[in-house]
Amino acid sequence: MLPGAVIGVAAAWVLAAHVSDVALRLAVGIIGVAFVLNGWLRKMPTEASKPSALGGVFWGGLSGFTSTLVQAGAPPFQIHLLPQRLPKLTFVGTNMIFFAAINWFKLVPYSGLGEFSTRTLTTSLMLLPLAVATNFLGIWLVRVVPSDLFFRLAYVLMFVISLALIAHAGYDLARA
Repeated sequence: MLPGAVIGVAAAWVLAAHVSDVALRLAVGIIGVAFVLNGWLRKMPTEASKPSALGGVFWGGLSGFTSTLVQAGAPPFQIHLLPQRLPKLTFVGTNMIFFAAINWFKLVPYSGLGEFSTRTLTTSLMLLPLAVATNFLGIWLVRVVPSDLFFRLAYVLMFVISLALIAHAGYDLARA
């Protein structure tokens, strides 16, 4: 997935001025809702699916692209990873490493696009204690929540996030 993410972040940098944030949020939201509904309405397989390298590059690329432009890289990432039925801690660790890498990849494009300023860096520093605290809360929750419930919640949260992306895009379209 990481090679695809590098390509996705680079493509986002090149296309940032030409891609509609609203259209991208709407597309990611629709894809996320469709994935979750497909899983809920069809009988989910009890065995893990074997991922393909091409699928990993594609979904990693889409995740890097959407993470860079609209901070919504989770739905493409989860579409690739959830069907693999990884152990809970492996899933969370993969998620953490993947998005930490993407955030590092985004430093150059964000810098080139003028996204770093004294104001944004000050805001980041002010939010750092909250980020650390919520990470510890997340670690604790991952450890205490049973695996079945954890993955059911992952689908529910992906559905909610996808609906929020659609609603946000709809609001922006209505205002336009």
